[in-house]
Amino acid sequence: MSNPVVTHQPGAGGYGTNVQTGEWSTGLCSCCSDWFVCALGCCCPPVLGCYTASKYGETCCLGCIPGGATAIRTHMRLTYGIQGTITNDALMTFFCGFCEICRMAREIRIRNGETST
Repeated sequence: MSNPVVTHQPGAGGYGTNVQTGEWSTGLCSCCSDWFVCALGCCCPPVLGCYTASKYGETCCLGCIPGGATAIRTHMRLTYGIQGTITNDALMTFFCGFCEICRMAREIRIRNGETST
């Protein structure tokens, strides 16, 4: 039995979906565009982190551990074909963590058809 030969390596943005906009569906400070995410984020940010990780298909705990939000954001960017860098992911989740978790939750809900932009 022979192993298949890889002739084409996947490029950035080639992960998981055909939706490749190059941008986030909502802005960083668009919290009020999804009242569910806004309310959950204001009342209990750790629960929103767990909700976001879970909706993205990761373990709930990933949204609450150091570096977890960065990992989710990086993978989400690659999956959805959104422009950016790992450095930007780390800086955004460190300095704008609450707003970034809200934006990631909105992105997942929009992509799953649970809400609109």
